[in-house]
Amino acid sequence: MRRVVIGTAAVSMALSLAACGKAGDDKKSDSSSSSSSGGSKTIGLLLPDSVTARYEKFDKPYFEAKVSSLCADCKVEYANAAGDSAKQAQQVSSMITKGVKVIVISSQDAAAIKSSVQAAVDKGIKVVAYDRLAQGPVSAFVSFDNVKVGELQGQALLDSLGSKATKKSKVVMINGDDADPNAAQFKEGAHKALDGKVDIAYEQSGLWKDTTAAQKVKAAITQLGAKNIAGVYSANDGMAGGIATTLKGAGISGIPLTGQDAELAGIQRIVAGTQSSTVYKAFKPEAEAAATIAVDLLQGKDIASLATSTQTSGSGDKVPSQLLTPVSVTKANIKDTVIADKLYTVADICTAEFAKACKAAGLQ
Repeated sequence: MRRVVIGTAAVSMALSLAACGKAGDDKKSDSSSSSSSGGSKTIGLLLPDSVTARYEKFDKPYFEAKVSSLCADCKVEYANAAGDSAKQAQQVSSMITKGVKVIVISSQDAAAIKSSVQAAVDKGIKVVAYDRLAQGPVSAFVSFDNVKVGELQGQALLDSLGSKATKKSKVVMINGDDADPNAAQFKEGAHKALDGKVDIAYEQSGLWKDTTAAQKVKAAITQLGAKNIAGVYSANDGMAGGIATTLKGAGISGIPLTGQDAELAGIQRIVAGTQSSTVYKAFKPEAEAAATIAVDLLQGKDIASLATSTQTSGSGDKVPSQLLTPVSVTKANIKDTVIADKLYTVADICTAEFAKACKAAGLQ
């Protein structure tokens, strides 16, 4: 695992000779958080929601800091869609009006944003899809290998089941929002790992919402019976939180529960034993890769050396892409991943509520 962490750091370092910059504030806003509008060196950053902890806590400040380090007089205009695709479309229109030259967007709805992407491109604006591949004529895409993410999730569930992983073992599968193209890839990867090895007895979309996921799992328990559920696949940590609460309420414990994003709450549940795994997608190298590509596009540079693969979007567009490698996290490698990368400190994870579990896990 140390090699994986070192590799992650190397990706981050290779993207630029500069290693630091002044991060922007972390305030949630639909307006600019780090600049005045307009200007020939303005980059727009549009993120999809404020519920998923990573976007405003990590992606935004890392992106802003990297832009600052690469281009001292570049500006970043920021807006968050708050889970509303119509609002995000309005934000793209606002960015066009403000005269930004590049828009980096993590789409709330990849299909719905297509016309907005086209409108921006028609005005000569370069669009970079971030984390989620938006439809339309985008210039580049930065994300992780999302099929691999799903495979890691599915394999982690099987590993946790151990000898209990049989074709008769009933697994509940709660996928992400169908409007997010990543969700389909996570699902594809998970099925690659799980199909033929366990019985996926109940499968629904959780819409990336803990409340929806909780409702779906409650329905699964009613349908299958609490004693008959061997494990639960959750596509991310946010939904896993709602699922874990529902399982506890139903008297179900000790079964595998997956996740994704390495959220602090997810890591704490892993320490406590109420979640078995998550997938760590290092936010810093992803944000820095997007910032590097955005600055290069703004400056008219060739991005071929950065976008070394090609992905096809839902609209059929072939998009130059940079895909990073995700890492599975369990209780056994928390130290070697999220702590080693300084995503969290031991103190962050091991609050009073989790102190005993942390000691048992060897974190204190």
